[in-house]
Amino acid sequence: MLNQLILPVLWSILFPLGVAIYHKGTGNPAPHPGPHYLLPPIHEVIHSRRGATVTLPCVLGTPPPSYKVRWSKVEPGELRETLILITNGHHTRGYGPLGDRARMRRGHRLDASLVITSVALEDEGRYRCELINGLEDESLALTLRLEGVVFPYQPSQGRYQFNYYEAKKACAEQDGRLATYPQLYQAWTEGLDWCNAGWLLEGSVRYPVLTARPPCGGRGRPGIRSYGPRDKQHDHYDAFCFTSALQGHVFFVPGSLTLAEASGACARRGAVVAKVGHLYAAWKFSGLDRCDGGWLADGSVRFPITTPRPRCGGLPDPGVRSFGFPSPEQPAYGTYCYAET
Repeated sequence: MLNQLILPVLWSILFPLGVAIYHKGTGNPAPHPGPHYLLPPIHEVIHSRRGATVTLPCVLGTPPPSYKVRWSKVEPGELRETLILITNGHHTRGYGPLGDRARMRRGHRLDASLVITSVALEDEGRYRCELINGLEDESLALTLRLEGVVFPYQPSQGRYQFNYYEAKKACAEQDGRLATYPQLYQAWTEGLDWCNAGWLLEGSVRYPVLTARPPCGGRGRPGIRSYGPRDKQHDHYDAFCFTSALQGHVFFVPGSLTLAEASGACARRGAVVAKVGHLYAAWKFSGLDRCDGGWLADGSVRFPITTPRPRCGGLPDPGVRSFGFPSPEQPAYGTYCYAET
């Protein structure tokens, strides 16, 4: 009985809720709980969109006599961190794939916040700001989350054709990246219901079910079904891709075109045939709503519906409808084009 009372008290003292700050003591322990130098962030999740400039806050309450601040990104599904930059308060050295897009904000002498310009899809994730002073290192963790849309993807050959690496490549070719589990979960809460299992960025395989039914995971509760971790090289599934706001815009060109003619029609207008990710992003962020099927760059024919209505897809919910992959020589559809702004 005594143990049952003591353990919750110790837990609440040692692990206060809601503060993502870590101490790595190399000398005597700090005389008080909580951060010694780093101030806890007001928000631990920072929201942004592709193409924007975002600031990840990291502020010192008081500086130690000498120190360095190290920013890194925790890679999902991989037990490693990618170094972004190191600063001693006077000089900064950048590393890694962010390159010149990452810099220190330097709003004041205690400001160690990281600024990322031209935010890209692969920038989403968990970041760590670590203060190193040789005595008692501290770090805080922040999550950069992009507003976006998840879409299931399979090639013209049919379902379950991708191993993990092929799924990753397929999403990139459609202006996306493999979705994370939190992104798939968010999409499920917004109405994504899909019976085919697909790869996620962490290497797991899942599918979201809103309406439980026998051919789709049985009659259990709605939720996200999991196949768990799979063999990335040998197992084959579909892909769940994620994309965010566009730098350009999508528009429709009517006609009865083959796929080759669709490419020419877009080129004459200073554009290219849109990718699947382009169409989903235009539907999600620009409210693109059209009943006309149009060619996309992968050879599929789709159309976006914001306001469902009779004889316009036949389904009660908004979404991007698909006619599959008709013969590219079939002159039966218009095309969706994408042009940079």
